[in-house]
Amino acid sequence: MQKASPGVYDEVELVSFQSVSKGMVGECGHRGAYFELVGFDQEVQAQIYKLISIGICPPVIGQCLVEMMVNPPAPGSPSYQLYQQEYSSIFQSLVLRSRALHEAFVRMEGVECQDPLGAMYLFPTITIPTAAVEKAQEEGRRPDEYYCMRLLEATGICVTPGSGFGQREGEWHFRTTFLAPGVDWVARLEKFHEGFMNEFR
Repeated sequence: MQKASPGVYDEVELVSFQSVSKGMVGECGHRGAYFELVGFDQEVQAQIYKLISIGICPPVIGQCLVEMMVNPPAPGSPSYQLYQQEYSSIFQSLVLRSRALHEAFVRMEGVECQDPLGAMYLFPTITIPTAAVEKAQEEGRRPDEYYCMRLLEATGICVTPGSGFGQREGEWHFRTTFLAPGVDWVARLEKFHEGFMNEFR
């Protein structure tokens, strides 16, 4: 942005992150990442890098994965075609799953969710019926936590209550990912939600 529009973004300080576990290929469980500082004062940048360098010691596998992530096979290399094929296959599969899950949320009563725009998570808002809120309070749980536990017990689908991320009083969310293979589990989620809403209507 700074190069494309000289003077407009001169005062913008931007930090970019990328990791092997949260990147497009999603090598979950492996620890390796990088960050880049743009627009920072050189002295501030030097101090940040010094501070970060003290506390990091990524495992060798993580370092190798970062190297492969930032330097993938180049056109003409022996593995380029296979890499592109596998990369595209993973990407298309993620697109398919994200769309299937988002479309399910659109159909579900009392659920609102933004379009998936790149992250591997969706964070829908859910309207939890008053009777379910009361039941959750009886059990000493937050309503979103109660919903998530009931979903897990009924379907085996594990989502994270939004209350763990901070939310407005009286609003409820849950975070879910679409990394699980296939889309058959999306129908289980819809069926559970319909039953939950009917139970506490």
